[in-house]
Amino acid sequence: MTSRIPRDSRLRLVRPRPLAAAPRAVNQRRPNRAAPRPPEGTPARSELARMARAGLAGAARVARWADTTLGPGRGSATADGKATLSDATAEQAARELGLTVARVRADWDTARLAGLVEVHGGTARPGWRLRAWNRDDSAVLRGWVALFDAWSLAHPEPSGQEPAAVAEVISAMPQVLSFLQLSAGPVPVAQLLDLLEQRVTELRTERCEVPYGPRLEPGTPQTPDIAGAPDATAGTPLAPLLDWALHALASVGALTCGDGHATLTPLGNWAVWVKLEQICVAAQSPAGNIEQSAEDMLRGCAQLRPNAARAEYRAWLAARPVGSAVTELLEGARGEDALLRGLAFEALRVVGAPAEPEVRAVLDEPTLRPYALLWLAEHDGADAEDAHEVLTRQEATWLWVDTAAAVADHGEAPLLVRHLESAVQPTVPALLDEVRAVGHPRTVQVLVALAAAHPDPALAKAVRRAAFQVHTGG
Repeated sequence: MTSRIPRDSRLRLVRPRPLAAAPRAVNQRRPNRAAPRPPEGTPARSELARMARAGLAGAARVARWADTTLGPGRGSATADGKATLSDATAEQAARELGLTVARVRADWDTARLAGLVEVHGGTARPGWRLRAWNRDDSAVLRGWVALFDAWSLAHPEPSGQEPAAVAEVISAMPQVLSFLQLSAGPVPVAQLLDLLEQRVTELRTERCEVPYGPRLEPGTPQTPDIAGAPDATAGTPLAPLLDWALHALASVGALTCGDGHATLTPLGNWAVWVKLEQICVAAQSPAGNIEQSAEDMLRGCAQLRPNAARAEYRAWLAARPVGSAVTELLEGARGEDALLRGLAFEALRVVGAPAEPEVRAVLDEPTLRPYALLWLAEHDGADAEDAHEVLTRQEATWLWVDTAAAVADHGEAPLLVRHLESAVQPTVPALLDEVRAVGHPRTVQVLVALAAAHPDPALAKAVRRAAFQVHTGG
């Protein structure tokens, strides 16, 4: 398309720059922190990786079989869309691998928890860790730590237990594991039970310390309420749940149990040390946003350079359960501030695979869909520079307007002018036509800001005209 206005030049087709990379702040210098050393006696990483490979050999075998047998066009691995092997697939694997069906199912579940297999709907595919299994010790150790984090899923809790009590024990086990790690040797299970009971009591006290409802005057008859009612889990014996937790951790190779004692394995000792180090890093949050809500944390990161922002995301995430952190980040992304939307998905990139189900669940939300599509494309292995190719023209235009809104609200005029170059449309008239059609709620403000910032009078006039037409519905 050729413009009749000589000064209305064609836009250069360049890849969009991440908004967080905008040079809006002074370099953030972090003090150098010496790399921490694991406890004395911890095996070398290569030896730890060898142990992890040995412990996950069955899972890796089933994952490789699934990769070979259940590739594209060769059938589905799951029966219910929830990563459960179908009966036919489990029986086929058992025949071909010389295993029992129960063993195949157990190894399949372990492979999923360790990231060797990824399931999307009813389709299974090999995880990136499986591809790197024989050559990358870091990938192996990350896979084992992922399994360690999911110990409560690897070994189902005893039937008939109060769900709230199970949740309390899961919440209390990090302190038990820390005690085992600091003890550096066998610890009597009775001593661990005492510690568990103390920690669970603390959790119940914290949960009930804030009374709910109106306060009554002294002497007024009171009726039982939620805050004053006895805890439904108060009478639950914790010994069976501790026994379950210890055996679940033993099943993933984190500890051993015998003769009334529990001992961390070298892998378990190293993993607990890693978790404690993460907590220390979180406590030294570079910009001090660790205790903030997701929205306030993202606002605090808005003025940071990308590397400093990622360090802040890691610190904030390390202090929270992954599930609630992802939910909070997505809630922040739903707000009116487009900058926070982009930063929220940058933080979700730090989360990685655990965030995939919730990111996939927001694909039906127009405001988040373009961001979610880019996130999923990069998660599936697309190069970050080429991930935008998964967007339709309309989605790319919507994202362009949303990013422009963030620049208009938080950036400088030259940055908004440079943002014009990232549009997929070849000419300004084509861009304006599609921007008007996409229906972004900030279209008028973006066009007005762009017109005010652009040095070309003719182009600025065309942009102002488009803004007026959107405003009047013309």
